[in-house]
Amino acid sequence: MSASPSPVVSSGSAVSVPTQADLLEFVRRTAADSELINSLPLDPEGRTWVRLEGPGGSEAWLIGWPPGTGTGWHDHAESVGAFLTASGELKENSLAARLPTDGWKTLELTEDVDRERRLPTGQGRAFGRHHVHEVLNESTEHHAISVHAYYPPLPQIRRYSRSGPILRLEQVERPEDWQ
Repeated sequence: MSASPSPVVSSGSAVSVPTQADLLEFVRRTAADSELINSLPLDPEGRTWVRLEGPGGSEAWLIGWPPGTGTGWHDHAESVGAFLTASGELKENSLAARLPTDGWKTLELTEDVDRERRLPTGQGRAFGRHHVHEVLNESTEHHAISVHAYYPPLPQIRRYSRSGPILRLEQVERPEDWQ
């Protein structure tokens, strides 16, 4: 991965497209801004978030996670992304499998696709297109706060349910659903 944005020609001029490495560097720098992190209002029961200005037209978010909350299984469609825990600890469960992008409702996963990462304060990761995961704050007492960035800005999020090896596509959300 390149440490600098990749140039893309659009309408005769070069524009910088942020790479996974750029997004990871952005979430690292942003998570180090203690004033910003401490400004996020935290709710005892539901996640809170503030939209941030990401690099190169990317979509970025500061998210607060009350104890015991999570995202459920989802992906970010065609977007690449990165996230980093700014405070507390998050757990990411992910699938090391390439899923079909369209035309399915139920898949049976093989037994070797599950991955688990613990992401304490200061730890994060970048991911590619169609990365299927769930993010959890498993603490029973402490909030977690994280910074996320995606490029291109999220065109959709596909939400899944999982029962053992069976993954089901449940819902497709679009940006207008989040406003």
